[in-house]
Amino acid sequence: MNFAGKVVIVTGASSGIGAATAVFLSRLGAKLSLTGRNTENLQKISKECDKAGQTFLVSADLTKESDIENIVKKTIDHYGQLDVLVNNAGIIETGTIENTSLAQYDRLMNTNVRSIYYLTMLATPHLLKTKGNIVNVSSVNGIRSFPGVLAYNVSKAAVDQFTRCVALELAPKGVRVNCVNPGVILTELQKRGGLNDEQYAAFLERSKTTHALGRPGKPEEVAATIAFLASELASNITGASLPVDGGRHAMCPR
Repeated sequence: MNFAGKVVIVTGASSGIGAATAVFLSRLGAKLSLTGRNTENLQKISKECDKAGQTFLVSADLTKESDIENIVKKTIDHYGQLDVLVNNAGIIETGTIENTSLAQYDRLMNTNVRSIYYLTMLATPHLLKTKGNIVNVSSVNGIRSFPGVLAYNVSKAAVDQFTRCVALELAPKGVRVNCVNPGVILTELQKRGGLNDEQYAAFLERSKTTHALGRPGKPEEVAATIAFLASELASNITGASLPVDGGRHAMCPR
């Protein structure tokens, strides 16, 4: 996998899977445009990436259309091209049909779906020029159903469908579109979604039985899969939802 000369946008790059993907791609020679809301963390990741390659930072809140527009404009102004878009930024919140709200639905859909929709719209003309590709970060929740995170499930199912539809639309023009579907990954996602330390510890312990490999995954494992899908090694793969979930998608409680 060689990304020398390739310009890659990674959203949500200030932590978790996005940060791991940025570092992984930088070691493969990519020129990175990193976005995130936590500027301090983004700068830390940038320094780690700069040891291996080039990085450009765009502070952005993906619920704001003007910020999304800035990501593409500033990246093109800086690098002059775009080869890969990694739509990673996302949030999770707990809630069932009995205690959710429209406000929660809107938060999840705006961040996890609407932002991807708009950013991809704006990036596509540039990806067509380079015959580039897109990798979306979905979830095992997009291909399997779980109680207690209703709006999140719906948003990730939408990401999977969006991936397939755009893949079919852009395939004749040489642009591939795929997504990864992580299971439980060792990031801050669940804590930010409302779990306290005790609940999170129990959640990780339970993941030993809900994942076939008997453990939660690491951000670097998802990053490696994203890099593969974005590379020429995956030149005949498009419209795929690739689980990176330790086998969780295949589990069937008995």
